Amino acid sequence: MTGRSQTAMAIFSTLRFLSRSRTNILFRSYSSSGQAAAQTQEVIHMVDSQSSAGQTLSETEQVPTVDFADTREAYKSKLTRELVRGLLVYKLCSIDLFVDHHKKLLQWSERFLGPRLFELFMRLTFYGQFVAGENASGIRPSVRWHAAYGVGSILDYSVEEDLSHEEAERKEMESCVPEAEAEAKVETGRERQFVAHRRFGDRREHVVSARTFFYADEAKCDQHMETFLHSVKTAAETSDDGFTAIKLTALGRPQFLMMFSEVLVKWRRFFYHLAEEQGLGEKSAMKKHLSLDTLQDSLAKLGVATRDEAGHWLTLIDSDSSGTVDLCEWNQLIDQRTECSRLLVVPNPKTGTVEPLLQSFTGEEERQMKRMLQRMHTLITAAVKSRVRLMVDAEQSYFQPAISRLALEMMRQFNHDDAVIFNTYQCYLQEAYDAVTVDLELSRREGWHFGAKLVRGAYMEQERERATVVGYPDPINPSAESTSHMYHRCLNSILKGIAARGCARVLVASHNEGTMKYTIQRMAELGLRPGDRQVYFGQLLGMCDHISFPLGQAGYPVYKYVPYGPVREVLPYLSRRAQENRGMMRGADLERKLLWAELKRRTLAGTLFFKPLPTPPQAHNHHHPNTVTQ
Repeated sequence: MTGRSQTAMAIFSTLRFLSRSRTNILFRSYSSSGQAAAQTQEVIHMVDSQSSAGQTLSETEQVPTVDFADTREAYKSKLTRELVRGLLVYKLCSIDLFVDHHKKLLQWSERFLGPRLFELFMRLTFYGQFVAGENASGIRPSVRWHAAYGVGSILDYSVEEDLSHEEAERKEMESCVPEAEAEAKVETGRERQFVAHRRFGDRREHVVSARTFFYADEAKCDQHMETFLHSVKTAAETSDDGFTAIKLTALGRPQFLMMFSEVLVKWRRFFYHLAEEQGLGEKSAMKKHLSLDTLQDSLAKLGVATRDEAGHWLTLIDSDSSGTVDLCEWNQLIDQRTECSRLLVVPNPKTGTVEPLLQSFTGEEERQMKRMLQRMHTLITAAVKSRVRLMVDAEQSYFQPAISRLALEMMRQFNHDDAVIFNTYQCYLQEAYDAVTVDLELSRREGWHFGAKLVRGAYMEQERERATVVGYPDPINPSAESTSHMYHRCLNSILKGIAARGCARVLVASHNEGTMKYTIQRMAELGLRPGDRQVYFGQLLGMCDHISFPLGQAGYPVYKYVPYGPVREVLPYLSRRAQENRGMMRGADLERKLLWAELKRRTLAGTLFFKPLPTPPQAHNHHHPNTVTQ
């Protein structure tokens, strides 16, 4: 078998999985700011000019009151010593000299104090602030204590390898460069964005809020899968309605994600090129409806298929028999291309010809790809069986198209009765709105529950620098304001979808107070009740308690992203928390001011030795389901 044929068979297997995932064929075989507030108002005015899909709450169903400045409510679950710890940690994180040299300082502290005292020091400071415990039994008290105040948990086993920069770079280049390309040592003609670059081999650089996995071998991927399975089990044991988070780069060789992302992006670009040819370039993604007749001619002219073959494919994906194809339907086109050799090429509008998509896979590379899919299926099966929701974390833009497509197929297969699988959408990406609306529309057409986690994004600085150095368009929105605008635009689209038919769920993962207020307001305007548990909120453990706990006490479904793991093994995670908090504290000291205000209030009230007693959240939080249906 030739190299191109091997590649074709490998990619064909993946596409068959994507198109038939519901029948399980393959799987059986294997900072809040004034600007942000202003931006919120801008988006509110924008969406209010559109027709609302739902009805506002009646006078008898008032919006629960949430006061993010009420320190008594925000910190009612905290002992005074925990407030002092928070102040100390936040203050240290705001000192550049400390953050710049924190690794050396920690190493010196361990040598001076010894292992046992160093671990105690960490538990009393950074570890105690940002990590819930070492294992299931260790985190159970924290998870249940939060639940008593209306705050759920998203479990994240935050242990990483402590690799040197050189080791990380070497592993990345070895795992992201196909064997055939490494041997050829010539220009492949592939998109620069989807080719590994040594300067950016250490994907941990300039990343402050996401774990990073590097491929070592298949045995290591199996270990990562076991770790995630343990996290699923822990979530089931410690919570009635928990989440657990996974990363797909931990489950297989990232070369597959990078190459498959290139396939998906090239086909989408070709759709936009054809839309421009048909005079539809200015329309939004879901309003681009391409004529079938014109598409047949275009595909035949480029040599992608004969006119009859193209007509057959296009008829199959024209689900509503409208005589046109939109982006939802177009995304299914590559699933229909059953001639293996045809999977190797993509139309190049500039040259009017077709060009190779990928270089050849070896037999082992093909097996590695299939094992990644098998590990995904094992995790999903375990999560569904344990009644735990699975959240697929977002990663770099050169991996993300493949990750999102695989997450989408998981949703299509498993989200029929409720949203069990959630995909993460990074709203600092310029294409975020198109991605959200296309997937949301597909869920409406096919009748399954759309699950989304919205974040602003964790890789902005790294992505910008890589695009500049490597030489491709910057995928990031130009400013913080435009990212906030994108976030609210994506959120509003999902909220209107929930109001219209109810078959969607969204986790609003943000520390931005303006975004929280915007979400609450839009929920009220669209008639979405907190007790229906369709809109969730999420913040990191140890941060923004003044947002999380008032929301939970008011009856809104809110979750803390709960890291856990042994002290020494979560030090890389704690390192990023220090760096992230420096950025937050430099821009605003709201959280420190609130902590100080609560300490002063307790001092004046004579309640420094206050002992928290859980009080039930408001009644509209009581009737939510305690399990996730399969």
